[in-house]
Amino acid sequence: MPISPSRRRLLTTGAGAALGLGALGLGSGPAAASPAAASPQQRSGGAEETRSLDELYQAALAEGGKLVLYAGGDTPTQQDGTRAAFLRRFPDIDLTLVVDYSKYHDVRVDNQFATGTLVPDVVQLQTVQDFVRWKSQGRLLSYKPAGFSQVHDGFKDPQGAWVAIGVIAFGSMYGTDAVGADAPRTPLDLIDPKWKGRIASSYPHDDDAVLYLYAQYVKRYGWEWAAKLAAQDVQFARGSHTPGAAVRSGQKAIGIGGSGSLNSAPSSPTRFLVAEGHPFMAWGQRAAILRQAAHPAAARLYLNWQLSTTQQQASFNGWSVRTDITPAAGLKPIWEYADAHVDGFPRFMADRAEVERWKQTFALYFGEVTGAPTPGTLGLHPGA
Repeated sequence: MPISPSRRRLLTTGAGAALGLGALGLGSGPAAASPAAASPQQRSGGAEETRSLDELYQAALAEGGKLVLYAGGDTPTQQDGTRAAFLRRFPDIDLTLVVDYSKYHDVRVDNQFATGTLVPDVVQLQTVQDFVRWKSQGRLLSYKPAGFSQVHDGFKDPQGAWVAIGVIAFGSMYGTDAVGADAPRTPLDLIDPKWKGRIASSYPHDDDAVLYLYAQYVKRYGWEWAAKLAAQDVQFARGSHTPGAAVRSGQKAIGIGGSGSLNSAPSSPTRFLVAEGHPFMAWGQRAAILRQAAHPAAARLYLNWQLSTTQQQASFNGWSVRTDITPAAGLKPIWEYADAHVDGFPRFMADRAEVERWKQTFALYFGEVTGAPTPGTLGLHPGA
């Protein structure tokens, strides 16, 4: 995804001249030093927030009324709904919300740590392993927003270093008009020759969540399934938004590796392909306040707003991270679906060597990723 010059400056103010050990937070100089050790109260996360959203809003305005958020996503406009909803509720906050692939945001943040040029106040990313690492480095502010005690245990750090603010599920989908009465019943059906040339997918070796989905398919159906899928003339593209876009536009009948929900209306033009005993995947999208954040009051406001019952009930896919909110009609809480592998995704992400092995193997089956960023677009040197 190309990044405009002005957006690059926002991402990389004062960044170092090269991505060496220091840029990865491993340097020994002062710029790479970790923050001061957290106090006992910070380590415990303290008590759950008791102030109202209006009180937190006033505190954020008194602080200066600014908030900078790095959010994981495929396109710059993917979080426009979040931006609009937040500003409707808190119109006087100057919100800067930058969307890019999580695997690029985390590198930027590490580089900013190393060079003393931190930009965001809040990070909201798919790379769940980063939150564990940043917590161990003392980079995250331990904080428990209102409703924290109601968040599913697997979706929060006990000390409040991070908390999931929403559920995202990835799987396969199909267009109801395109497949007619011949809809696939399980992902195993996707290797039927009748679907050749009619499938779109995001690259599994480009997005770790899609990678995990494909890994579950292979574990369930074997590598023979992957080999037969590779012969299906699949249209691969960067970004988990692309399969759904191809299906909704009528360009393809089936999509693999995109988001969806199990509560699609009967009249919906697309259906999420999930069958009992067959895998899909889901996780809690984690968010955290950085300890060195320039606008911690506004950051607290944002997390409290995201965990509020109003926001959680408005989830696009019907699931909430909170145990006290009933999912949309017909759904169970996401952690009750064994086939969603909610607990497995964080374990998978933590083993980076295993992740790389899966990536390289799928590259052998499906080819190299096209549409990769050009040098300099990751913003790790002056003038980017």
